[in-house]
Amino acid sequence: MFTRTDWRMRRAGYLAELGWRAIESAPQAKLAEIEPIYVKQPSIRSSFDQPFAPAPTDDTAVRTNARCLYSKLAKNPDYFDAENIVKLAKEGGCNAVASTFGVLGSVARKYAHKIPFIVKVNHNELLTFPNRFDQVLFGTVQQAYDMGAAAVGATIYFGSEQSTRQIVEISQAFAHAHELGMATVLWCYLRNSAFKKDKDYHLSADLTGQANHLGVTIEADIIKQKLPENNGGYLALNSNGASYGKFDKRMYSDLTSDHPIDLCRYQVANCYMGRAGLINSGGASGASDFEEAVATAVINKRAGGTGLISGRKAFQRPMKEGIQLLNAIQDVYLSPEVTVA
Repeated sequence: MFTRTDWRMRRAGYLAELGWRAIESAPQAKLAEIEPIYVKQPSIRSSFDQPFAPAPTDDTAVRTNARCLYSKLAKNPDYFDAENIVKLAKEGGCNAVASTFGVLGSVARKYAHKIPFIVKVNHNELLTFPNRFDQVLFGTVQQAYDMGAAAVGATIYFGSEQSTRQIVEISQAFAHAHELGMATVLWCYLRNSAFKKDKDYHLSADLTGQANHLGVTIEADIIKQKLPENNGGYLALNSNGASYGKFDKRMYSDLTSDHPIDLCRYQVANCYMGRAGLINSGGASGASDFEEAVATAVINKRAGGTGLISGRKAFQRPMKEGIQLLNAIQDVYLSPEVTVA
């Protein structure tokens, strides 16, 4: 109702109620000028007689991840204002914005009907000393639903000491979201100091592929994963007589190569051959952001992926430049010349 018909992330029948208090206090106000608000149990009888907010016109293949620790905003203090995060996604032509309860909740009444919200229900808090690899629930799926969100997102640190609890928590949260007609997005991250050996195997295709497999097992509709930079994590962790996990050497000889597209394609294969969409992250901000973002988009698309999430690369710069970066990524997915390899 609020998004194009092929965007299944918007739950059916969720209505925008007009602010009747505004009507009562200002009888001459034009209905089109009154901001819609969301209520938990909308009045169906009266709602069908009311005009609805216009549907977003976004039709691109890029999602923006605006979930950020405020320490990351020091480069661009404008984004301490949560509205600017949503404005960046909307003005940049993105088809969704992902952030925390606080960020999206502070502007939900104004924007939830204009661009699909993905509410991150958990994230780190970075005050516990020493820091630990944990994800804490900051709200409920019901709260995200009442806010008008189209989907919920969550992070699981696979391989960490807290991963078992996180898997159970997020599995239950995703089940509830699906009952409400919401979509689910999982940030499938690896966290274990043992994964760092001769290389950083947090970025290996085999280990991230297993994380993806666990993510779709708990019914994530979309998997968000870092682009793989190497392979052979299981081989390294099983060296010197150690025993870890299960693997088949044909994973390396027959199913992948060292080519970046092949490594990413293995991630897609672990998302039920793409039945659950794979989106890769844009990575940290740096001097060659535009080139890296476009290259990542090309690899993801050619491997059979679904899109990109761009966070720091977009919001740690002036909004105009951030929009240009998002548009550059979108051009890759809209280009008929960039095809699946």
